[in-house]
Amino acid sequence: MNEFMKQAVDEAYKGMRSDDGGPFGAAIVKDGKIIAIGHNEVIKTNDPTAHAEIVAIRKATKLLGRFDLSDCEIYSSCEPCPMCFSAIHWAKMKTLYFGANRKDAADIGFDDQYIYDVIEGKATKEQVTIVKIDRNDALGPFQEWDAKMNKVEY
Repeated sequence: MNEFMKQAVDEAYKGMRSDDGGPFGAAIVKDGKIIAIGHNEVIKTNDPTAHAEIVAIRKATKLLGRFDLSDCEIYSSCEPCPMCFSAIHWAKMKTLYFGANRKDAADIGFDDQYIYDVIEGKATKEQVTIVKIDRNDALGPFQEWDAKMNKVEY
């Protein structure tokens, strides 16, 4: 087994056995060394975003003092959910390695199919009602950011 994947899997066991959350682990590697490792902490923290990949990303960005992890790669014990996959992209990591797949996770009750269906416009039921309001007011911070970054007057 790959040494970094082994660490991610060991971390999955650690978190699961301590009742922190589901059986998921992740390790972030930079220059051939693990710089951050995390396991699912959803139950421990009551935070639905505390997935292994997110926990590891938060640790890595804190350690490095930056949000850009483009010089890092991530090893995940399981194929990341849509949220974690997005976070990996936002962190600009170039390589994701994963072990178990989303079907394996679904088989034990961690099924993200509904989220994939929503993303693809195939969902047959609505879990969240989406209402767009007050766009003009909400654009204020965007305009201020644009002016600040691009020296544009509105």
